[in-house]
Amino acid sequence: MCFWFAGCVHSKEAKIINQKAFLLPVIEEKQLERLADTETEKRMRNQGLVDIQEIDSTIQVYLVYATTANFVGKVLYSDIRKAFMLPETARRLADAQRRLKMLRPELSLMVYDAARPMDVQKEMWDKVRGTDKRVYVSNPANGGGLHNYGAAVDLTLVDATGLPLPMGSPFDWFGDEARPDREEELIKQGKMILLHLHNRRLLRKVMTDAGFKILPSEWWHFNLVSREEAKNTLKRIELKNGE
Repeated sequence: MCFWFAGCVHSKEAKIINQKAFLLPVIEEKQLERLADTETEKRMRNQGLVDIQEIDSTIQVYLVYATTANFVGKVLYSDIRKAFMLPETARRLADAQRRLKMLRPELSLMVYDAARPMDVQKEMWDKVRGTDKRVYVSNPANGGGLHNYGAAVDLTLVDATGLPLPMGSPFDWFGDEARPDREEELIKQGKMILLHLHNRRLLRKVMTDAGFKILPSEWWHFNLVSREEAKNTLKRIELKNGE
């Protein structure tokens, strides 16, 4: 069995990750309904975070960690259904959406992950601790990552039907195919095609023009500020004990 977040490689594709295989569940799985805030979501608001769809309702949201289709293999956001983030993160993301619509009116941003409570970060770390995959997950003992401050967003581009554009690797792919800093090499090796590169460059353009910073290891990840600035000026999202 091949899950969309893990990807599939078929020899006849010359080692290019099969895009249809990992996109199918996005089409087939029913989108979670937007309801009144859960207790966790209320606490996230109390920490000053905002729901991106209340800032710009045209931005789509599909929280991967609210499903079982993720690298941990289970639901991590049991009562988070909305993409929360810092107000400044939301403002810049809305600007990125505006820029995208100016360039490609038929496309939209779709958020895979945004603000992430520290207890979820610890579950993710426990999954990869002691393995070669630990480099892809921020260690909570070191302060976690920008998601844990509401200052990062994982996202992609979708067409007018809501189908994600092919990017050369699935979301949360733990490998070189996900790396923006290896794209030219991957093209030469036949592991990516120009369409993937063009789609990634479009995503990077609208996000960086809106003030976000890229992450060299993940095409889908964008930061509002540096890790050091977040640690010094922002508050981590600690919700486990009912804060």
